[in-house]
Amino acid sequence: MTIDLAALPHDFLWGTATSAYQIEGAVTEDGRSPSIWDTFSHTPGKIDNGDDGDTACDHYHRWREDIELMRRLGTNAYRLSVAWPRVVPGGDGPVNPKGLDFYDALIDGLLEAGITPSVTLYHWDLPQVLQDRGGWPARDTAQHFASYAAVVAQRLGDRVKHWTTLNEPLCSAWIGHLEGRMAPGLTDLAVAVRASYHLLLGHGLATQAVRAAVPGAEIGIVNNLASVEPATDRPEDVAAARRLDGHTNRWWLDPVHGRGFPSDMREVYGVELPEQPGDLETMAAPLDWLGLNYYFPSTVADDPTGPAPRVRTVRRLGVHRTGMDWEVEADGIERLLLRLTKDYGARKLYVTENGSAYPDVVRPDGTVDDPERVAYLEQHLAACASAVRKGVPLAGYFAWSLLDNFEWAYGYDKRFGLVHVDYQTQRRTVKGSGHRYAEIIRAHGGRGRSAA
Repeated sequence: MTIDLAALPHDFLWGTATSAYQIEGAVTEDGRSPSIWDTFSHTPGKIDNGDDGDTACDHYHRWREDIELMRRLGTNAYRLSVAWPRVVPGGDGPVNPKGLDFYDALIDGLLEAGITPSVTLYHWDLPQVLQDRGGWPARDTAQHFASYAAVVAQRLGDRVKHWTTLNEPLCSAWIGHLEGRMAPGLTDLAVAVRASYHLLLGHGLATQAVRAAVPGAEIGIVNNLASVEPATDRPEDVAAARRLDGHTNRWWLDPVHGRGFPSDMREVYGVELPEQPGDLETMAAPLDWLGLNYYFPSTVADDPTGPAPRVRTVRRLGVHRTGMDWEVEADGIERLLLRLTKDYGARKLYVTENGSAYPDVVRPDGTVDDPERVAYLEQHLAACASAVRKGVPLAGYFAWSLLDNFEWAYGYDKRFGLVHVDYQTQRRTVKGSGHRYAEIIRAHGGRGRSAA
């Protein structure tokens, strides 16, 4: 497939993305304390095949090899997350020097390779000690998060200018506290709503902390959003689509844009928010950019007896699906980029995650051919370029993921990587999709540009 990239800016960031718990391993080394995901993954029945993140991709020891893989792909940016329990094992209080040393060396290695680091401060690995004290439903956690953010920013801010506060707070709040399919594994609407509130409060406080520590920092938040359509034109289904849009999109976008929490969703949840004076202003701390994680669209119908937001997903027939059983619809990413630009006035956008899982097979010659992932990548990049031609200020694209990794509750069976990982030997093999991504980057004019 030929992709017209001419509309993309000359300083476009071509990146890959990972997260700490999914790749680092070394969960008990050099002073790291357990996170909620260590606890959750070791709880029987929570993770497919009884997998856990204890070793994952062993990136903690193999990060130099992984930087070389990025260099081979020709990427000029890398989105990583810092593990809070590695840096501040107690959640608050004393800092672990060895934890910071690891990220210090990783940042230097990236810069030496001509790769711009984009640092995410929270990708779901809350220290278990803070969960034991209330977790995100407790207001104190937002304050502790800001303190931890300041520690990381003060250490790395002389070299890192591109910062993300939270990755996908929806997953932390709704899937972790309402649906129970992610850590900490709770199923309580009132608790989930309080967690959502304090996550966004933590975002605002951390934004202030990073900005104070790093002059010229570019700070944003990353949300996983979905394009939502009703299954029919029945008023009940149209209303259900509106509720899911509120649950998935507006609840997370409106507060950080100074609009407060959507009144219709406050009514749907029926939960009193733990509001204090000044909180909404803190949540709406000015952003330098917005990050979009996009994987699939949602088609929904009314489910009047179901839990909030009282919708059920409708499976469309004849639609291609990934190995996650997620629908493939590249137009959805374009619609969301246009919406963020037009409805929320985004001045700079990044696609911070986009990718697909398929069952990969290592061929006898050691190569990994993944044509379905190649097609997914091409289609979504073409949609991104189309959005730019329509006026979207898209500044970069980060493919999920650099490596096959621990895919949360799905364990190791679901592979999203541009690079295949043999978990027994830790051997890395660039897949066909990785080679194709490198070709696309070269076609746009090469690598080595800067985020700042």
